[in-house]
Amino acid sequence: MTLTNKDLLARRNHAVPRGVTTSTPVFADRAENAELWDVEGRRYVDFAGGIAVLNVGHRHPKVLEAVRAQLDRFTHTAFQVSAYEPYIALAEKLNALAPFEGPAKTIFFSTGGEATENAVKIARAATGRNGIIAFTGGFHGRTLLASAMTGKVKPYKAPFGTLPGEVYHLPFPDGEEVQVADTLRMLDFLFAADLPASSVAAIIIEPVQGEGGFRVAPTELLVALRRICDEHGIKLVADEVQSGFARTGRLFGIEHSGVQPDLVSVAKSMGGGLPLSGVIGRAELMDAVGPGGLGGTYGGAPLACAAGLAVLDIIRDEKLVERANTIGENLRRHIDRLHANRKLLPVSRARGLGAMIAFDILEEHDKPGVRAGAAAAICARACEKGLILLSCGTQGATIRILVPLTASDAIIDEGMNIIEQVLAESAA
Repeated sequence: MTLTNKDLLARRNHAVPRGVTTSTPVFADRAENAELWDVEGRRYVDFAGGIAVLNVGHRHPKVLEAVRAQLDRFTHTAFQVSAYEPYIALAEKLNALAPFEGPAKTIFFSTGGEATENAVKIARAATGRNGIIAFTGGFHGRTLLASAMTGKVKPYKAPFGTLPGEVYHLPFPDGEEVQVADTLRMLDFLFAADLPASSVAAIIIEPVQGEGGFRVAPTELLVALRRICDEHGIKLVADEVQSGFARTGRLFGIEHSGVQPDLVSVAKSMGGGLPLSGVIGRAELMDAVGPGGLGGTYGGAPLACAAGLAVLDIIRDEKLVERANTIGENLRRHIDRLHANRKLLPVSRARGLGAMIAFDILEEHDKPGVRAGAAAAICARACEKGLILLSCGTQGATIRILVPLTASDAIIDEGMNIIEQVLAESAA
């Protein structure tokens, strides 16, 4: 029987709940680096990278080799039952690469939500406090505590009733309506009115907001948060789930600021396509939780840890940190050209760090107002032309680009040319 996208979509709608959405009507059959082919044999340029999971591309040969070698040995024991060397080796490598000074320790899980939740658990255990401060527009996962920390009501919170308490949000400075001074003033109000600083366990922030629209946390804000955390014994958590592993032109996004966090949640591209997440933290904090307080049956699975070791080697050997900056410069040139072209649907200039780049669909050329909800249609049209593209942003007006860092310049140019075609047709 020949599979078709239409038939699979009907089967999917019958068998899978609507709560898990799929951005495209494309059903994957195979993929290679930054290209994907659907079940009907149609080729696509992949600018989504599995939502930032594939910084080293689809099916990187070194990842496949590492996973196959581990597959021939064993697939699962549960680290809590019989430990294994790949878990320890990956933790050792990440400890040496941690974006803070001093001894570090790392624990592994499976998903980004697990990573952010366990960072909070560790912070609460280390401080004896409950309060958590996050930011509007932030995304930290879909489990209950992660949803509570996420700074967007729909679709992440609205239907789910009472979420875990003692989570508070500050406005994220966008450089337009909200400045860093406004955010810090609101923090002072929060400390005065609702939550004394002595009750706060952690402040969690994405160095570059993912779902929030690829907005970069200003260095001024991160420096101030570090000072406030030091003053009040609060732990600073960098959520690097989307911004980590060379995407921003540094191994971790927060390294651009020079600010050192206490805990770092990691996931997505760390596993090279396999489910793997973790928390890297200062050793004394990581040891604040007693035996049995952390873990998970599949956390740090052998195949995933083998892949993770290969990913770190690829980032080093193929100089993907440097490559991310080169890709980012290329994308910025393309987007600035789109921004200047009055024959296209109006778009903003590029923003982001490294190859974590986005732009907004605007109402009018050279004016700040975004065209709310417009990004989804752009992504749909791009898919029709052979480009897998994702939207984001609090108003649904942002196009984000997460092309694998291993993609060729020719592939990147091909994808950007499709975006230009779509913007031209949409303007007409």
